[in-house]
Amino acid sequence: MPSTSATPAPAYAGIPAAAQVTALQQVREYPAVSLLLSTTPAAVLTRADALRLDALAASAVDRLDDELQPEAALPAIRRLHRLVEQARRGPAAHGLAVYASASAESLIRLPIAVRDRAVVDPTFATRDLVRALHRTPRHLVLAFNAGHARLFDAAADTMLPALTSAFPMYRASRTPGRGRGRADRPTRAADAADFYRQVDAALGAYLRLHPAPLVLVGDERATSAFQRVSVNCGRLAGTVRGNLTATGATELAGRIRATIDAYLHRREHEALALLDKRFSAGRVATGMPAAWLAARTGRPEMLIVDETLFYPARLSDDGDTLIPADDIEHPDVIDDAVDELIELVLTRGGWIAFTRPGILEQHQGVALSTRP
Repeated sequence: MPSTSATPAPAYAGIPAAAQVTALQQVREYPAVSLLLSTTPAAVLTRADALRLDALAASAVDRLDDELQPEAALPAIRRLHRLVEQARRGPAAHGLAVYASASAESLIRLPIAVRDRAVVDPTFATRDLVRALHRTPRHLVLAFNAGHARLFDAAADTMLPALTSAFPMYRASRTPGRGRGRADRPTRAADAADFYRQVDAALGAYLRLHPAPLVLVGDERATSAFQRVSVNCGRLAGTVRGNLTATGATELAGRIRATIDAYLHRREHEALALLDKRFSAGRVATGMPAAWLAARTGRPEMLIVDETLFYPARLSDDGDTLIPADDIEHPDVIDDAVDELIELVLTRGGWIAFTRPGILEQHQGVALSTRP
């Protein structure tokens, strides 16, 4: 599989890395086979899921047998069979993505359910990987009190200690002989503020290498005091109350889940608000054909997509026009042009927002805002 150099970052079970998604999107060769399957979380792929996976693989192989000479299809088919066998022996999450071509392969277990399908195109079907990154965003968790701070890199329900020697961080012992009465309280507050500034500086250094939304975990006094001195709360997803610096990562992840869910809802609302603003200014292309043309000829800003939208289509000879198609199995048909549109917008510097089903009905399920 194509490799992409990047600053080392934690890996998560069931979470595709952004560099991995980018590498898969760069593959351009026919056939590129994608199998997408919703699965039941288990230590090993269930028998029922394995049978459905086999059926998808057989469907893809039958299509290759019909379209290509055996020697042209064989490299991708060999990789596909190897990955399917690997998937059958391994654990299962909520979804499974299998990618195989002559030169690339990948098996990814996803934290979200997907629409079952086998896709044979010149590119891999990666929209579910993008959706997984959107629905289970990587985030940082800073858990602290006035004397102790821990930093975690997290995604979905997985939390790993941040890859930095700066954390865990402990506040230096107070100077011997200082008073312990009421008059000492301002000094203790000042010491805590100094500690929070040190924590914030270390947090900022990590964020510059690994930018992500931030969740603060601590009691109300600590989180309020930290926010007063911090310069790194620009992407604050929320706070979780409680002095949790001694709490295990698994329990901590459970308490944070609701905060991240609320953050995702806010992002959806923000994307819809931006769409309304750009629509009023005449800078929105609605529906797949118009969004496709605008992405190719304009300056994409944001693509907002109903997460259930699929759009089989043909491309015109000049590549600017999408023509909806019903004969999905035909070699000339793009199985899902939404996938191609997402990749096009990302390539041209835009960003992607997914919505729940039905939210974009007046926009035919998809809309693209453009920059002036």
